[in-house]
Amino acid sequence: MPDYEILEMVLFRAFQRRDTKDLARLLLKKFGSFAEVINAPEQRLLEVKGVGTAAIVELKLIKAAALRLMRTSILEKPVLSSWNDVINYCHAAMAKEETEQFRILSLDKKNRLIKDEVQSRGTVDHTPVYIREVMKRALELSASALLLVHNHPSGDPHPSRADIDMTRRIISAAEPFGIVVHDHVVVGREGHASFKGLGLI
Repeated sequence: MPDYEILEMVLFRAFQRRDTKDLARLLLKKFGSFAEVINAPEQRLLEVKGVGTAAIVELKLIKAAALRLMRTSILEKPVLSSWNDVINYCHAAMAKEETEQFRILSLDKKNRLIKDEVQSRGTVDHTPVYIREVMKRALELSASALLLVHNHPSGDPHPSRADIDMTRRIISAAEPFGIVVHDHVVVGREGHASFKGLGLI
């Protein structure tokens, strides 16, 4: 099924008495693909003539449902043994965001997911990370391990010097509590970089 047909059917729920073909084509022309439309910020969607609150609700519902399905696939498995599923989930959740997010996956003793939370949101090239808040939340959840994830809206997943320094500070803060930082993954639009894979931790 081509992207425009899927998009037409999604939009039909918002415009049940109207042909949605032209609107679907307008959205695809502006954003490029079904995935880009679903991930587009609300303000940019509203720039397209004919898009209103009802259409945005339907589009964001699709994204929320897709992420829920992907998260469910990693809930019951040890994260380190379902690594590709974890990376795919993080990529779907963050790769197309236009501002940086810092996400923490808190894990139990068996490396199963306890909680997946966005700890902070920032600008196009920076998000504040407060080490104290990271540790406070890990202790509240009785986490035994953490997987750190953030995105680079620029598209390049290569870690910056600030990323490396911040990660090492979190590792040092976690050590006295017996909390292990398994990895820090930087997600770009087309790929990702693993601190562990790069030998940075």
